[in-house]
Amino acid sequence: MTTPENEWQYPYGTKQRYHLQHVHLFASNVDATIDFYRTWFDAKVTWDGDVAGARNVFIKVGIGAIHLYDQLPRGEGKNAVHHLGIQVVGIDELYERMKAANLHIPNPIRRLGAGGGYFMLGAPDGAVIELFEPAELREPVVRDYYGFGG
Repeated sequence: MTTPENEWQYPYGTKQRYHLQHVHLFASNVDATIDFYRTWFDAKVTWDGDVAGARNVFIKVGIGAIHLYDQLPRGEGKNAVHHLGIQVVGIDELYERMKAANLHIPNPIRRLGAGGGYFMLGAPDGAVIELFEPAELREPVVRDYYGFGG
């Protein structure tokens, strides 16, 4: 399902297509991790639910965001970072352009119901980037979180 450019929805009151939106961390104890960020950085939990079969928690620290996977880290230190999340406008067009450029995209766009979707991209030095476009029909609190507030 490709959305025509004239129907793209831009977040955060801008006409920019790309926003570094979050860092996604593994968390061996999600509740203790939330408590740490709340205590030391005034973090606010904005959403706690299931994504792709795992508990995910979205927290805001000021204008930035951290997503937490309820999964053991793959290692310590920098290995606790799973990926960087870049919010995009026009995910289908970007995906096709990146595929045509032979970038490392291990899987096609994964749709998450109600529109939107994501795909993972291999970046230099083994970094992993999630490119995602929020679904138009997600619950209002999540739409606000992604910059589409009223």
